[in-house]
Amino acid sequence: MKNKQYIQNYLKETRDITKLVSVETVDKAIDLLFDAWKNGNHVYTCGNGGSASTATHFACDLVKTTTVAGKAGLKAECLNDNIPLVLALINDDGFENLFSEQLKVKAEKGDILICISVHGGSGRDKAGLWSQNLLKAITHIQKIGGKTIGLSGFDGGAMNEIADVSIVVPANSTPQVESFHLVLEHLICSCLSEKIMRC
Repeated sequence: MKNKQYIQNYLKETRDITKLVSVETVDKAIDLLFDAWKNGNHVYTCGNGGSASTATHFACDLVKTTTVAGKAGLKAECLNDNIPLVLALINDDGFENLFSEQLKVKAEKGDILICISVHGGSGRDKAGLWSQNLLKAITHIQKIGGKTIGLSGFDGGAMNEIADVSIVVPANSTPQVESFHLVLEHLICSCLSEKIMRC
């Protein structure tokens, strides 16, 4: 296959996926985050692999992009970003407890957790089950009265079953899913900024 044909096919697939993303579900996520801003709650993000970098980007944009002069900002933090803490927790408590152990210290009732995963916590690789740390984190924050937003792809995986709001990118392609997660976080933050500005 020549480059141009590959490029055209990829972009067509991107356009097709755009038409299938649930506007209603994205709307629910924005409302949940807007309520967190109004109530002064914290938002935590997390992910593994490429999704970890998206989680960092999301937390950055939630703080920076939604900041409006004269109004309180949205409090957001990525649970991936403190590398010494991440490695200490993995070393002492295991990878599956990486995020839930942080939330036990930081999270309070009403806070929101955003988990990002291509497969939504389903599947298996050489290290065992994928993204069990995300599922444990979701379970913990819901237990203390928080809310959860899941960003996934493929069929949504286990996160699609347990997250309060589950945004599934309906594609069986890791590059497409990861790309759309960035599109979605930019969309969400941009809309939040507009809502806060008008509030």
